[in-house]
Amino acid sequence: MGYFTDKVVVVTGGSEGIGRALVDSLLQEGAKVATCGRNYDKLYQLQKQYSGKAFIVHATDVSNEHDCQQFIDEVVRVYGTIDILINNAGISMRALFEESELSTIRQVMDVNFWGTVYCTKFALPYIIASKGTIVGMSSIAGYRGLPGRSGYSASKFAVNGWMESLRTELLDRGVHVMWVCPGFTASNIRNVALNKDALPQAESLMNEGKMMSAEECAVHTLHAIEKRKRTLVLTSTGKQTVFMNRFFPALADKLVRKFYFKNGELVK
Repeated sequence: MGYFTDKVVVVTGGSEGIGRALVDSLLQEGAKVATCGRNYDKLYQLQKQYSGKAFIVHATDVSNEHDCQQFIDEVVRVYGTIDILINNAGISMRALFEESELSTIRQVMDVNFWGTVYCTKFALPYIIASKGTIVGMSSIAGYRGLPGRSGYSASKFAVNGWMESLRTELLDRGVHVMWVCPGFTASNIRNVALNKDALPQAESLMNEGKMMSAEECAVHTLHAIEKRKRTLVLTSTGKQTVFMNRFFPALADKLVRKFYFKNGELVK
């Protein structure tokens, strides 16, 4: 009997990447899992794989408030409660702000920030009752603004601040609120990052092979949930970036600029 055995865990965006790794690990740990995503075919294949487990899937666009309410209502109808909510669903972008349509920024904010707010709002009464856990999958971009990711950084800064407010509000209610900030992690999020016209770019310009795997990120995240940590910053690069930006911000500006630009052009 482990920590997650028989706990009802909701993971948004669980059909691929870190979300999928979390779903895999949680089911192996004996949790009752529910996940959602926009791609019904991927969800269907995932449900077939775990047909013998306590596992439900729901086609959901987390940027849509009504979709989020339907998803959470379905989880409660099937399982009766929610112990842990992991707000994992997210999208990124790669485009200079001056070249970007406002719809790019708006779409990133709707998924990353409002998707987290919607799902948490509808799950909150059950998590308070179970003295459970709320997790926000944030990013190093929530500590340090990244070029070409202005909307993504804004959404993750918003998630961090909102989660901190929520944690403080619930401090005496027995609810654990935590945000996780992976550094560069091998994930599909960069492959579908929005371009300046709010369309998926379909490829990553980063070396995915040298990054932390989604599976390792999931292991660290679940361990932090069990230990009820306040925050989790992953990878040495991520920790260095947060440190540099806090104590040497001007130097961090130059180093980040050098990493992302070559000959004045955004290359990552």
